[in-house]
Amino acid sequence: MKKWFKFLSIILIIFLAFNITKIKRLHKTICLFDEDQIVQNFQNMETLYPSTKLSKSTNPLKLIENKTYKLNGQFTFKNHTYDINQYLEDTRTEGLLIIHRDTIIYENYWNDLKQNENHISWSMAKSFMGTLIGIYFEKGLFKLDETVTKYLPSLNGSGYEDVTIKNLLEMSSGVRFDEDYGAFNSDINRFGRAFALGSSLEAFAKTLTKEKEQGQFNHYVSIDTQVLGLLLSEITGKSITELTQEHIWEPLGMEHDGYWLVDNENMEVVLGGLNASLRDFAKLGLLYKNYGKLNNHHVIDSNWVADATTPSAPHLMPGEIPFSSNIHGYGYQWWIPQNNTTCFAMGGIYNQYVYVDPVHDVVITKLSANHKFKKEGTITKDIHFVMFDEIIKNIVNNR
Repeated sequence: MKKWFKFLSIILIIFLAFNITKIKRLHKTICLFDEDQIVQNFQNMETLYPSTKLSKSTNPLKLIENKTYKLNGQFTFKNHTYDINQYLEDTRTEGLLIIHRDTIIYENYWNDLKQNENHISWSMAKSFMGTLIGIYFEKGLFKLDETVTKYLPSLNGSGYEDVTIKNLLEMSSGVRFDEDYGAFNSDINRFGRAFALGSSLEAFAKTLTKEKEQGQFNHYVSIDTQVLGLLLSEITGKSITELTQEHIWEPLGMEHDGYWLVDNENMEVVLGGLNASLRDFAKLGLLYKNYGKLNNHHVIDSNWVADATTPSAPHLMPGEIPFSSNIHGYGYQWWIPQNNTTCFAMGGIYNQYVYVDPVHDVVITKLSANHKFKKEGTITKDIHFVMFDEIIKNIVNNR
């Protein structure tokens, strides 16, 4: 018996020695959103997972500052009145930046986040990925009605076989996917565990199957964006990090270094793995507000900006419609709020937002670690959009 115990102990030690990195990453992933760890984790993702660096711009864009706006007031959502400052505290806000007429009128940080520090984007990264797709579409490297499997034949036999690039951009792939972060066995949580254990992102995409006809139903599938990243890297022969550095970080004048989380094959987690400072996240919002121009650079065509922020079919329109699982509209990796269709937004879980109002010339950026997100779910997006509209109304009425 002692011999067997000794033998099994040796086997266990050998197993742990060869898998200790995977075990540590899996444990970190399982505990990532715990109330006592979430803030520190969101501000230090590069210490938890492998990453690739984005270097700050050689020509950083320093916005004019006139921080005279006093943040106060209330807003109403579904017959309940919220105090703005209290709601920011309740959703564990870490940074809030308000830019009006290309001038910073309000900037504040909480929960130890600093102006020059990075924070995880979560799904705000999708809008950055959509921008890269737009830049290379303009260069004529592909057409939006072409299928992803024309360039990634490895996805033949999966739910992505013959899905068009446009339908990926618009979250209309028809792929079966459960994006419920509160359900342990949902697809998005399976993805998280697979990533933590070192599986490639492409390998995970291959496991997904078809549920609906593409281009008919708007269903949020984070892996759609990941496939766009795989596609662009394959077409250009460059990493997403290289493309982000060349076409976004440098020309937009990013003030701080950033980084992408990557899998074990060095593929970026483009569905949500971008890390940047509060000010640098805001600059993509400024780019789209300014119709594709920023920091004396023409980064992307104004036609793409318009198409990316405008629903192009009935199933993408905002509102409770039978062709969508969302109440907000959707463009090319941008949200269009249900109650204010002149605005558009980047959005990430746990309440990360860049909210753009081109009519009133305002960009609001919010970083958060709302540990209650799993329970409250997507309703927090609805509440935030109403709050942002109220803030903008106060700005317009008082300036």
